Amino acid sequence: MAKKKEITVENKLRALYDLQLIDSRVDTIRSVRGELPLEVQDLEDEVAGLTTRLEKLTDSVDTLNDQIKMKKNLMEEAKALIKKYTEQQKNVRNNREFNSLTKETEFQDLEIQLAEKNIKEFLAKIEHKNVVIDEAKLKLSERKNHLKHKKSELNTILEETKKEEEVLLLKSEKCKKDIEERLVLAYSRIRNNVKNGLAVVAVERGASGGSYFTIPPQIIMEIGSRKKIITDEHSGRILVDEELAKEQKVKMEKVFAKI
Repeated sequence: MAKKKEITVENKLRALYDLQLIDSRVDTIRSVRGELPLEVQDLEDEVAGLTTRLEKLTDSVDTLNDQIKMKKNLMEEAKALIKKYTEQQKNVRNNREFNSLTKETEFQDLEIQLAEKNIKEFLAKIEHKNVVIDEAKLKLSERKNHLKHKKSELNTILEETKKEEEVLLLKSEKCKKDIEERLVLAYSRIRNNVKNGLAVVAVERGASGGSYFTIPPQIIMEIGSRKKIITDEHSGRILVDEELAKEQKVKMEKVFAKI
C-alpha cells in the first residue's frame, strides 16, 4: 500500500494564510454592518419609550379633563343649591333660619369659586401637557422615520452580504478540515486574543504585519525557508514570508471574485 504523502510545512503555511484571508474577509463584511444593528436596537428602544411616554401624557390629559367635568358638575349642583336656598329664604320663619340659609349659600358660592380656580389650574396643566405631547409626537415621528431608514439600510447590507458571508463561512470550515487540529486550535486562540483578528501575518519591512518590532535577519531567513512554523515573540502571531502572502492573496482574490 502506498504511503500517504505528508503535507509540507509550506503547504500548511499556505493553508493557514488562506484561512486567515477568508476569515478576514468575513470580518470585513461584518464590519460593514458596524454599529448598525446596535443603532437599530437603540432606536427601537427609544421609539418604545417615547410611545409609552406619549400614552401616559395622553392619559394624564384625559384625567384632567375628567376632573374638569367633575368640577363643572359640582358648580352646577352648587348653583342649583344656591337657587334653592334663595327661594327658601323667602319663606323663613325667623332670623336663625335665614342666617343658616345665608351661610349655606355662601358656602356653595365658595365651592363655585374654588371649582373655577381648580378648572383654571387644570386647563393650564392641560395646555402645558399638550405642548409636551406635541413635542413628543414630533420627536416620535422623527425617530420612527430614522428607524425606518436605518432598518432599510441594515436590511440592504444584510441582503447584499448574506450569500457571500455564508459561502465564506463554509469555505473557512472546509479550510480548517485541511489543516491539522493543533494548528487550527492555535490559530483560533491567537485570533481570539488579538483585536484585528489577524492570527497569520506576513513579514513586512523586517517586522511582522501590523507590528513595530523588528524581526532579526536570521529569523526572517528561517521564515522565508518555509521549513517550520514560526511565531512572533511579541504578538504570538504565525509568520509567513511576504512572497508567500502575495501569492496566496492573488489566489484567494480569484476565489472571492467568483462568489
